[in-house]
Amino acid sequence: MVLTQEPMEELVGLCEGSVGKPVTLPELWGPCPHVRQGIRGGLEWLKQRLFRVGEDWYFLAALGVLMALISYAMNFATGCVVQVHNWLYREIGDSHLLRYLSWTVYPVALLSFSSGFSQSITASSGGSGIPEVKTMLSGVILEDYLDIKNFGAKVVGLCCTLATGSTIFLGKVGPFTHMSVMMAAYLGRVRTKTIGESENKTKEMEMLVAGAAVGVATVFAAPFSGVLFSIEVMSSHFSVWNYWRGFFAATCGAFTFRLLAVFNSEQETITSIYKTSFRVDVPFDLPEIFFFVVLGAVCGILSSAYNFCQRTFLGFLKTNRFTSQLLATSKPLYAALAALILASITYPPGVGRFMASRLSMGEHLESLFDNNSWALMTWNSSPPWPAELDPQNLWLEWYHPQFTVFGTLTFFLVMKFWMLILATTIPIPAGYFMPLFVYGAAIGRLMGEVLSAAFPEGIMSGGVANPIMPGAYALAGAAAFSGAVTHSISTALLAFEITGQIVHALPVLMAVLVANAISQSCQPSFYDGTIIVKKLPYLPWIRGRNIGSYPVTVGHFMNTSITTLAKDMPLEEVLKVVTSTDVTRYVLVESAEFQILVGTVERTQLMQTLQAEPASWALGQQCCLQDLLAGGCATQPVTLQLSPETSLHQTHNLFELLNLQWLLVTSRGRAVGSVSWVELKKAISTLTNPPATKEASLGLQNKV
Repeated sequence: MVLTQEPMEELVGLCEGSVGKPVTLPELWGPCPHVRQGIRGGLEWLKQRLFRVGEDWYFLAALGVLMALISYAMNFATGCVVQVHNWLYREIGDSHLLRYLSWTVYPVALLSFSSGFSQSITASSGGSGIPEVKTMLSGVILEDYLDIKNFGAKVVGLCCTLATGSTIFLGKVGPFTHMSVMMAAYLGRVRTKTIGESENKTKEMEMLVAGAAVGVATVFAAPFSGVLFSIEVMSSHFSVWNYWRGFFAATCGAFTFRLLAVFNSEQETITSIYKTSFRVDVPFDLPEIFFFVVLGAVCGILSSAYNFCQRTFLGFLKTNRFTSQLLATSKPLYAALAALILASITYPPGVGRFMASRLSMGEHLESLFDNNSWALMTWNSSPPWPAELDPQNLWLEWYHPQFTVFGTLTFFLVMKFWMLILATTIPIPAGYFMPLFVYGAAIGRLMGEVLSAAFPEGIMSGGVANPIMPGAYALAGAAAFSGAVTHSISTALLAFEITGQIVHALPVLMAVLVANAISQSCQPSFYDGTIIVKKLPYLPWIRGRNIGSYPVTVGHFMNTSITTLAKDMPLEEVLKVVTSTDVTRYVLVESAEFQILVGTVERTQLMQTLQAEPASWALGQQCCLQDLLAGGCATQPVTLQLSPETSLHQTHNLFELLNLQWLLVTSRGRAVGSVSWVELKKAISTLTNPPATKEASLGLQNKV
């Protein structure tokens, strides 16, 4: 008889007088066993009580607080670097060469490092990130974009981008939203391990949706518009079940973000970011509604032109041999060249004098939202341009004795139009929403100044004339242009939240609606255009109502070439099919003759089973797939199917609502085809852009 000694860790015992579970002997003989057992029991009791209300609350609150801390830390760090740059520019002397070098070399070095560092960590760290987030929320998981390495690359690269200040004119909304989604995915994995449950794709998607809302909310400290903007821009359909998650996490993030400003003595209390002082008693006269609508139409036209030019230029860079090779092999060099062009143009003693280039992004908005008319203030006077930036009179940066405020605003709009397009092509982590918001504010400000000059006393209404406030038109222009470019209406609410005033709710909303009506009928949104150029998985909308889409059914565009495996198929033929195709799943039917659908079987599972089976079937014995399935090869039931008579609209809604990628088509139980994103996109494209001949345009509907 051989005796084996059990490891000490496997021996268990009971404490004296205990009726609980056995404990290991090291724990039983360790110091203070009763104290440690009491602490362990207390922690277990606390865990049960805390998670009784739902563990989601704690992880969503942690998500909001963490992203608020990161957002504030990034703002603080980049603000210090910008102050150092401004100090160096002021103190370097009167030499134009030295001042030019200090103004240009700084952003060139930062953007080169940002591009090189982020791209060396992961190639998916550049750009906004919102197109990729939109793709992931549609059901396509891009693993590289949720990697923790990508988070670090985004943080460092975005800090360098923001530290360039007004020379490059880029923001943080897009990359920070992407970072928030990555943090949500990480916390979702922590939550799964903490509560000990298996991975749940639905829960993961709920955390990603909340992360998208937190990203926008913690940038502007605007929880309501943050949630709504994330829904409009990044989701085609939204589950009401996720509504409270987004609002709760966004509120925690926005509150923490503003609370940090109070703790750092930047604010006396929690207030809006860009405070305004618009007239409250009579904010606008009724005839001004017409001009707000005209402003919306102008923003809609300009936004359509901007989206078209940006998408065309981005496509040109990818197809041109020289630029495509430069972007493929030397991204830091391209970033340096683009930064040198932008910084040279914004050099204050040069062309930048006519573009208010000494103002930061926030100072641009603060000056443009001024409710005083600059045209009337300089009507009979010519104030000098200050040698240094005057924080109390930021509007002087927009004034030039010869150009006047009309000339500088017009020049700003013309130059920034193509400069923003160029900036969006730089392969760095950068946000593009805030520059669009400022650009729209400049459009509105120009129109407001024109109206105030045309009607110095105000527009007569009911026998009373109230002075026109150009700042209100700047607010409406900011919301209308940014909303039209991104195809969102929540920018109106964002404008109210960041300014703290809602007195112009009606005219601003009307301007946003008109701008969106024009933009959505002409061009895809800025983020959809980026998805198209990058060739990300994308399911387009069926926008038109008169393109003949309603009579189109699945039978007209489904893929009839599907690979099926019959249960009575010999294993030799099964092996030939598996080795000659590369599909991820096979359609399993009852027999080759009747093609009655049974389910699906994964290719990897089938290959593993074939390799694990004994080779008796290869020695002449008659074995079929049914024997392999009975031996343990798992099959998946098909719970959702399409019919050849299902309409295109119904199919499109199913794919968007359920985040589907592929569905089988059956007729009377028989598998007759399949539909994926490829077939849907082709059908929608054919309807939207029909062939030249009438016979060809009818081909889609005549196809069976």
